[in-house]
Amino acid sequence: MVLYALRRLISTIVVMAMVGVFVFLLLRLSPSDPAAIIAGDSATAERIAGIRAQLGLNDPLPVQFMIWARSILSGDFGISIFTRLPVLQLIGQRLEPTISLAVLTMILSGCVGISFGILAAWRAGGFFDRALAGFTAIGFSVPVFVVGYFFIYWFAISTHWLPVQGYVSIGLGFTPWIMRLILPTLALSLAYIAFIARITRASMLEVLSEDYMRTAAAKGASSYALLFHHALRNAGVPILTVIGVCFAYLISGVVITETVFNIPGIGRLVVDAINNRDYPIIQGVLILASGMYVLVNLAVDLAYTLIDPRIRY
Repeated sequence: MVLYALRRLISTIVVMAMVGVFVFLLLRLSPSDPAAIIAGDSATAERIAGIRAQLGLNDPLPVQFMIWARSILSGDFGISIFTRLPVLQLIGQRLEPTISLAVLTMILSGCVGISFGILAAWRAGGFFDRALAGFTAIGFSVPVFVVGYFFIYWFAISTHWLPVQGYVSIGLGFTPWIMRLILPTLALSLAYIAFIARITRASMLEVLSEDYMRTAAAKGASSYALLFHHALRNAGVPILTVIGVCFAYLISGVVITETVFNIPGIGRLVVDAINNRDYPIIQGVLILASGMYVLVNLAVDLAYTLIDPRIRY
């Protein structure tokens, strides 16, 4: 168990180092000059050269990378070119909406998707199984912005049941916080519910066809014990994998939903940074998003040992 966790931790460090090199080279080798952006359109060549020297852009790439990596490890992600505020401060201001939306979406998607998948596998070929097949096809096919605008029109504009757009911090009250997140959570959850339900159904069907499941049923095990004690635990590894991947993707990939519902999250911050060519923000978000993705996958790898004891050895 300890050796398994140590191997996964070492691989995580290696992956993050590779991500750091990629992010550094991606922006350093881009055709745009950060010094020219900072100096402005009317800056002279001497002014641009001075900024390049100040930023260390004239140093060799290995030297620039070591300086940049040392700053990242110390928590200094640089200063925004556009707002002149620390990048980490700007990310911190936008982190709560994205995390709130991702967590609520993952809770709803996981609970509903796993439940639908279990029921469809238990009654394979029945009405609910066929209905789930149609639902998953719709969930995969309809873009999230189409679902979002439909929900806005139906639940906010037509019926006035829910707010149209925006975000309210949970510190200002739970009710206004959750009311602003219901529509984006429902719109974003549709595809993830379909994905998790399909994986759960396939995994459960594979386990339910095993000989030991027929043996347990012949010994008089109840339907509850067959589904949740025997089948679900043995089918848990692929289900846990897809949940981890979905959650990691949600943290870094909610740009469209945040744009449709005017949520000031990380996705909106990245879009604004790209439009303004604000390289420090782009670098900081890429590093943090990659770190979250890697950490979620590390947590999933460690959680495998709780589901399948064979992985511990």
